[in-house]
Amino acid sequence: MAKKQVKTIKVTWVKSAIGFNKNQAKIVEALGFKKLGQTRVLPDNDCIRGSIFKVKHLLKVEEEA
Repeated sequence: MAKKQVKTIKVTWVKSAIGFNKNQAKIVEALGFKKLGQTRVLPDNDCIRGSIFKVKHLLKVEEEA
């Protein structure tokens, strides 16, 4: 049995959350980011996509193959 491939997206934190709503800083933290410039590979699902949409002005998103 082969494992099912999970679609992923590559997300990079490119802009500081300082000066924006505090809830947006909490969303960035909840996505697992600790430092500015950090890149994470996250599962491509509705929950993650919704969180990214809320802070899309702070992140750069790339589709994984």
